[in-house]
Amino acid sequence: QVQLVESGGGLVQPGGSLRPSCAASGSIFSINAMGWYRPAPGKQRELVAAIRSGGSTNYADSVKGRFTISRDNAKNTVYLQMNSLKPEDTAVYYCNAVIQPSARPYEYQYWGQGTQVTVSS
Repeated sequence: QVQLVESGGGLVQPGGSLRPSCAASGSIFSINAMGWYRPAPGKQRELVAAIRSGGSTNYADSVKGRFTISRDNAKNTVYLQMNSLKPEDTAVYYCNAVIQPSARPYEYQYWGQGTQVTVSS
């Protein structure tokens, strides 16, 4: 089965940087999109950043200019370079991927377990 595993979160001071990663594993035919989400109070997870198979990217307004999403296709891995971190960025960041498994003709959304990012002085 397809799994997403995040790593690279941690504790950082305001203004600092982190670069969590998310690696997809399993029998994968294609990864159509990968992205990062974080929860909002009383709301569903909000999109932080996403990158599609064609390379186009989307960012939440709150992170534009500070975060950069990238991917390593050979490793089925997506990265989120987070610079100029603010306390309000503190959250569990969940990796999401739209993947077509090798054995299925459909695409599915998968979620990772989350990685904690804490921005505090």
